[in-house]
Amino acid sequence: MLHAALLEHLQQRFTDFFSFPASVHQYKVVYGGDINRCFVLETNRGNFFIKVNASIFGLDMFEKEARGLVLLADTGTIKVPRPLFDGKFNQQIFLVMEYMHPGQMSAYFWEDFGKNLSELHRNTQDECGLGYNNYIGKLVQANHQHSNWADFYAVERILPLVCKAYEKGMLEKESRAAAERLCAKLHSIFPDEKPALLHGDLWNGNFIADGGGNAAIFDPAIYFGNREMDIAMSLLFGGFDPVFYEAYEHHFPLQPGWRQRVALCQLYPLLVHLLLFGGSYRDKVVETIGQYK
Repeated sequence: MLHAALLEHLQQRFTDFFSFPASVHQYKVVYGGDINRCFVLETNRGNFFIKVNASIFGLDMFEKEARGLVLLADTGTIKVPRPLFDGKFNQQIFLVMEYMHPGQMSAYFWEDFGKNLSELHRNTQDECGLGYNNYIGKLVQANHQHSNWADFYAVERILPLVCKAYEKGMLEKESRAAAERLCAKLHSIFPDEKPALLHGDLWNGNFIADGGGNAAIFDPAIYFGNREMDIAMSLLFGGFDPVFYEAYEHHFPLQPGWRQRVALCQLYPLLVHLLLFGGSYRDKVVETIGQYK
């Protein structure tokens, strides 16, 4: 539940945001996440979505998420919920954003989704990474910038997480050594391509069909990197129609051999899941590292 003091604070924040007296009439719990408590707020200015957390992971978690949503929205390529404001109140952090009412997929949902993601990925910059670190789940996601994808993927993604898993006893010394050998070969595995703006956590729980039947994405972990990462993440747990990939390939073909690199691109999210959820992901991580000896 949301405590009365927090609701009163939110009413004042809405009033400040809209420069108009605001009131929260009621709220409804939204289930599905495993990190934050989520609610729909019904106000005299419309309905809004709020995420609340006890701030045990990082006080800036929602600030970074809001910045990511704004960056995605500003591309004008794919729908995301616009953040209104974030803040801290009585040891809790919160993020208030546009509420997207779930709808039924349109007849062209998957085709448009693939096309829109390809257009998002046409937003590029010269270096991999981002000007600040953010979060993927409860983990800090390091985004220090590198001039090429191989170095970025090794230094900012694979090696730190492998070391953490090893220190926690989740991986053996042999797997850590194999990962180091793999990272030394990344320059010869990935073709050169300008880093693309990525959603960063594009699995089937992070999109919906909105009220108009179009795809909307949320819960980003953005950075600029190899666009095969978003594609590989979408394949990791399934739930994306083949038309999605056909449309993406039609509008922005992936580099030759991308299918052979899917498992390698999935290594990062698998390591994230290993650290967050434990040993059930260990065998898959070890298997993936072993594929690239």
